[in-house]
Amino acid sequence: MELSPTTQKYILHWGEMGTRWGVNRTVAQIHALLFLANAPLTAEEIAASLNVARSNVSNSLKELQSWGLVRSTHVMGDRRDHFVALQDVWEIFRVIMEQRKRREIDPTLTVLRECAIEGAQDAAIEPATLARMDEVLAFLEMLDTAYSDYSNLPPATLQRMLSMGGKVAKFFSPNDKTDKADKPAKARKAAKP
Repeated sequence: MELSPTTQKYILHWGEMGTRWGVNRTVAQIHALLFLANAPLTAEEIAASLNVARSNVSNSLKELQSWGLVRSTHVMGDRRDHFVALQDVWEIFRVIMEQRKRREIDPTLTVLRECAIEGAQDAAIEPATLARMDEVLAFLEMLDTAYSDYSNLPPATLQRMLSMGGKVAKFFSPNDKTDKADKPAKARKAAKP
């Protein structure tokens, strides 16, 4: 697969972005390549396109499959496995969030809950230290609950929510300037017979 300069730039940046998020650079680059590809690719085609070792491609594909971002498929007349990536951006986001939650947040919550139980019975722990531990636990439990609430919403609903942007924040802000500017209009409407 011959890569255009723009495609190369995209794939290289995806790899850099991946490393910042704790993902192996090659794994992220393979994901980007498969996401941009218009047809399923074999491991050999991936290795040649990205100029990486075949063994590295194989390991990276296994990682991407374990995340649910890539799956193998077959092409008529070819016995080799071909690979395709999820193409729906919202589904990719959902899968990544779910996997990160399962791999990072869930184990952390388990340990923090254990610490809360043990800390309540630990005479050597200072109350201020225990309070900070409890604060982190409460924060992560709130995020976990919010994630559970939002994760089942259809993509169209999430998209509408995100497109609202700062309007939601303004709605809840006690110092919202639009509230002050809107009060005279509300007063005029109320004064009309």
